[in-house]
Amino acid sequence: MNEDLLSFIWRFQYFEKKELTTDGYLPLSILRPGYRNTDAGPDFSEARLSIDGVLWVGSIEIHVKASDWHLHEHQQNGAYDGVILHVVWENDHPAMRRDGTAVPTLSLNGLVKASVIERYRRLLDEKDVVPCNRQFGDVEQIRKYAMLDRVLLERLERKASEIQQLYETSQQDWEQTAYQWLGRHFGFKLNAAPFQRLTRIIPWKIIRKHTDRLIQIEALLLGCSGLIPEDSEDIYVRQLQQEFRFLSAKYQLQDDVMQSHEWKYARLRPAGFPTVRLAQFARLLGNTGGFLNRFIVSDHFDEIRELFRIEQSAYWREHYLFEKKARAKVPVLGMDAAHLLIINAAVPLLVAYSKHRQQPELLDKAIYWLSEIPAEDNRITREWASLGMRVKTAADSQALIEWFNNYCTPRQCLECMVGAALVRDA
Repeated sequence: MNEDLLSFIWRFQYFEKKELTTDGYLPLSILRPGYRNTDAGPDFSEARLSIDGVLWVGSIEIHVKASDWHLHEHQQNGAYDGVILHVVWENDHPAMRRDGTAVPTLSLNGLVKASVIERYRRLLDEKDVVPCNRQFGDVEQIRKYAMLDRVLLERLERKASEIQQLYETSQQDWEQTAYQWLGRHFGFKLNAAPFQRLTRIIPWKIIRKHTDRLIQIEALLLGCSGLIPEDSEDIYVRQLQQEFRFLSAKYQLQDDVMQSHEWKYARLRPAGFPTVRLAQFARLLGNTGGFLNRFIVSDHFDEIRELFRIEQSAYWREHYLFEKKARAKVPVLGMDAAHLLIINAAVPLLVAYSKHRQQPELLDKAIYWLSEIPAEDNRITREWASLGMRVKTAADSQALIEWFNNYCTPRQCLECMVGAALVRDA
């Protein structure tokens, strides 16, 4: 027995309640088990019980052993004075409030059918990456797709919370927030951190003053990134050096220049080198007066997709690195990369702004955008496809990635609608 299963059993009342009594032999009726509390304090709040004919309203605390109450020092914490029932598996020690009164206790050992515990253990013992792999087909489709909808919203909410934190550290400036968030994702996985650091070094208020001069944006980005060579006879490099000397002095950026070794090239195709991505990012910055506003006002998904179909400047169509000409034309930012930027950057920004401004229509737009993008193809989505799950759009794949990472991998089966259906007694 563990506390997760015990909480699950209490939450859904999967135990024998006929002629139920507390461990002190007082008649007990459960009128409402309470609402699960995910913050600090007792495990369930607003429960309603009748104990020996007296109505009680308060909190429920769950422990495997009753002595855990004292182990966790709840008897010294005022947040636990409102506990009206201590639900345990083994009652090995009375629980006391701060004022010395005893908390009524209910031991569930002997009241829970063995089949519930056995089904749970079976899930935990499975070696498959999706614990319910062999039983997945036994659960009704409606539960699976209800879970799919739920985890998609959870993923969007989680990313929106990250953006809200970024907004708070960006002087509550939404365009600066959007610029930093998009910059982070323009680095994709390998260079996300240096890209985001670069957007902190050069704030959006500086960039927007130079959106009509692409060479100046390139000079700012490539200069502060520490990637412009110091000595060169290349005309383009010398132009960047000249622009950066002026701009870095004007905005006092000299002391914030990054080190070239901060940028990663290993395991990247040349088209994904930081130099090329920075040139593409510069073009994007010059193409828009503000990202978030474009996302908000655009009524057509194709407009957003085209915004991310970026062709870098002429020099970077012929070079992957400074002073080294490529044998063939350097590709522009492709459709797959554009889709990833919409999935990971544009959609979460729209959701965060929707939540901040209480504009649910923007959430609907974000989900619509996901439904217009083909599903991602990776080991996680292929695993779900093998179980018969629909994996057609990015909305599907994003939901399934969240489901796998936050429920299957940590074995949080009791919090999953499919796992819960398999554990409960039929």
